[in-house]
Amino acid sequence: MFFGKIEQEKRSQPSKNLALMIRTTSSKQLTIEAFDWPFDTVLDKNNRWVKLSACIPWDELAESYYHGLEANRGRPLKEARLVIGAVIIKHKQCLSDEETVQQIRENPYLQYFVGLPGYQQAAPFAPSLFVEIRKRMGAQVFDDFEQAIITAHDGKQSSQPEDKEPPSPPPQADKETDVAKAIEEGEASATPEAGPVTHQGRLIVDATVAEQAIRFPTDLSLLNEARAFSERIIDKLCAELKVIKKPRTYRQKARSAYLAIAKQKQPQRKTIRRGIKQQLQYLRRNLGHIEGLLADVPEGQPLPLPGWLQYRYWVIQQVYQQQWDMYCNKTQRCAHRIVSISQPYVRPIVRGKQDKPVEFGAKLSVSLTGEGFARVDALRWEAFHEGQDLMAQVEAYRARYGYYPERVLADSIYGTRPNRAYLKARGIRFAGKPLGRPKRVTEENQEQLRQAKAQRRQDYRQRIPIEGKFGQGKSAYQLNYIRAKRANTAFAWINSIFLVMNLLILQRIFFGLWKLGYIAAMNTLQHFWQRMLTVPSTYFGCSNSLASSQL
Repeated sequence: MFFGKIEQEKRSQPSKNLALMIRTTSSKQLTIEAFDWPFDTVLDKNNRWVKLSACIPWDELAESYYHGLEANRGRPLKEARLVIGAVIIKHKQCLSDEETVQQIRENPYLQYFVGLPGYQQAAPFAPSLFVEIRKRMGAQVFDDFEQAIITAHDGKQSSQPEDKEPPSPPPQADKETDVAKAIEEGEASATPEAGPVTHQGRLIVDATVAEQAIRFPTDLSLLNEARAFSERIIDKLCAELKVIKKPRTYRQKARSAYLAIAKQKQPQRKTIRRGIKQQLQYLRRNLGHIEGLLADVPEGQPLPLPGWLQYRYWVIQQVYQQQWDMYCNKTQRCAHRIVSISQPYVRPIVRGKQDKPVEFGAKLSVSLTGEGFARVDALRWEAFHEGQDLMAQVEAYRARYGYYPERVLADSIYGTRPNRAYLKARGIRFAGKPLGRPKRVTEENQEQLRQAKAQRRQDYRQRIPIEGKFGQGKSAYQLNYIRAKRANTAFAWINSIFLVMNLLILQRIFFGLWKLGYIAAMNTLQHFWQRMLTVPSTYFGCSNSLASSQL
């Protein structure tokens, strides 16, 4: 009784150690020397992960990651630097979720990169947490990430040490120096101040497809997979409803009929069409059995199927309807065509490439700035005309930087009349061939036309970096092999790859400015000593030769 009253009093009092959902500490306080290392060796300051960690705005990224989350609900989250750092490591090294956790557990530099205070042998979190992280990182989070990178880039550029003039020696009897200085100050004061910048930089836009990691779809294989799922649904319903006599599905004959065609090296069209008809008939028979079994379920009760299997049941019905319509109409096209049962949101995107005319994945509208920062402006699973996103991309550039670009470099597909009129009204030059019939070459305009053609050729060459950015993403970071299983997690996967590429650009700019600052300081010191060696002899009270020998 006595202990029960004490326990009741403890519950009534508010706990002082109540853990909030969001726990964050500043990432600017930890240095490489303060990292707790159980061994005698000292960690290398020039390690690539240490350098990359030094130029990432961790606190700004953490604030963006926590945006929209409630601090007083749910269990405490992992530190934002741990989560964001793990995502960066995963996509920079092209690792799986499990391998990323193992690499962090084994590598002390990676543990320092993700913000751990010291080396630990335990895993920082379970690999399955990556799925929840990708679900949580939506479009607003990545927009804030990009703005934080741009702000960090502008801050590093503004803090770049300039190559200033060395200090002049103390004024002696030479009054001409004072007169010249006064004239310069007068001219500087008379110079009008520059107005606000309205146009600056360049914007390169293009589109690409981020392919999903799915099997190459064929009508025959898709119907065979749908038939196999229908058989699993029948088995599950019969087990849950305790059906004594299971309906006949002919699964062995259906499987043998599929393999007889699939194993052929080059089956004829008639053979493929006959196999599609057989699989459609087997699938239609199984769907009828499923409807009959579900009719016995009382109205108002949930279906005796797990959620993922109910989802597959809905998908295979859509697949059957699409394949039956194409079979009856003898066509290979239909609206919103499903090419994967496990990922029904994926659509075929016809790109017209020689080696790969059709790609299966999300189509991206990407913009690239002059500094090399890339941004995914639009991600859609259906095919679309990328020229429709140009106006939104230009306005997004203005919202990020505060001014319009001086010119827009894009493919000819972006040069529609509405886009040209929009850019012309805002004083933006479109680097593309003008519409209409070419002008007649005369002696008066021959030089002008030649310069315009040379300018277009130069602009076309300056559009190449965005193609290189796509190649970097697909060859180095597997942008053409997205292994996410959901539409929202695939969105986070794709944007994480662009985040890694932007951070590498920020690192290159950061250390490039550091080297430039070091060189500028050395040049300033050299100019100062050269000027000191050429000052008048009265400053040292001796001759120039004696002053030079003393210095």
